[in-house]
Amino acid sequence: MQNGEHRGVKEALNKAGAYGPDVDLSQYNVGESDLEQIEDLQKVDADTKDLMVNVGVVSDEDGRDGSIVFINNSMSHCSNKTEDGVELLSTKEAVAKYDWLKDYFWKAVEPEKDKFTAKTYIEESDGYFIRVKKGYHAKNPVQTCMLIKNKNTMQNLHNIIIIEEGASLEIITGCTTDRHANNALHIGVSEIYIKEGGSLAFSMIHNWGKDTTVRPRTGCVLEKDAKYVNNYVLLNPVGTLQSNPVTYLNGEGASCTYNTICLAPKGSNIDSGGVVILNAPNTNAEIMSRSITRGGRMIARGKLSGNAEKVKAHLECRSTVLEDGGLTLASPELESTVADVEMTHEAAVGKIARDQ
Repeated sequence: MQNGEHRGVKEALNKAGAYGPDVDLSQYNVGESDLEQIEDLQKVDADTKDLMVNVGVVSDEDGRDGSIVFINNSMSHCSNKTEDGVELLSTKEAVAKYDWLKDYFWKAVEPEKDKFTAKTYIEESDGYFIRVKKGYHAKNPVQTCMLIKNKNTMQNLHNIIIIEEGASLEIITGCTTDRHANNALHIGVSEIYIKEGGSLAFSMIHNWGKDTTVRPRTGCVLEKDAKYVNNYVLLNPVGTLQSNPVTYLNGEGASCTYNTICLAPKGSNIDSGGVVILNAPNTNAEIMSRSITRGGRMIARGKLSGNAEKVKAHLECRSTVLEDGGLTLASPELESTVADVEMTHEAAVGKIARDQ
């Protein structure tokens, strides 16, 4: 299904990302993919439990319908309380099980996008596969944890989420590094497909090391009347992070909301954004970004592209400066190829009063 000799993908191994500092992939070792399985999350060591809970992943799995844990590049834990409605597998397991999955593989994210997607494609990286069956409404969230345990390690994962017709799910995903995992790189390619009338709330909490490099690559495709809410939180130091997920509203009445909260302390270089492409009539989108710089570099991007009549979209970027010496930049973009659209944006940069 994948062809590592594809010329365009091989050439993309030298293609820097559109934003953010370039990264030398040769500095990192590909993380192990065959680590020992964890049958019971409550039996992990105290340090690992603390790392997990700090990014919203609970070891007792109370209030969770399922859990997936990746350590380096190994799916170390997978448990599922709702197999009748939600399917949890590794990506490689899903590929082996379902021939139809080829119709979703590398369709929401182009492998030639940059060196990070190309590396994941050529390595045929594993990841998690989550499918919610038609008409099923999960009562509790599914939680996933991406943990890097070793220094100089590259974690490159390829995740696929499919929400079938009329189904709904909430996912809480936490990404973090062990305190000894210096100079690590996280690449997470995620492809999300929400079918007609489906709904997904996806909350991601990041807690990295001061020298961690983070390059997520996400594409999401929505059909008619589908709904997608993406919440992203980063409140602790990171070396360099660049993320600009893209959502395609391809079905009439589809809607998407991005909510982002980022803190850039001294030494952190963050370039975070979101793109929504409104390709069908009566689609709606909202991008809400809140960022704070305390001496770090913070770029907040957002782009809305209207390509159909009667679309409505709003983009809001608010950046607050708490300390001198850093950089904050708000970069909102609106574009339209048709006349009958309603699209607005608002951006603000400033310093709040001491008593606030």
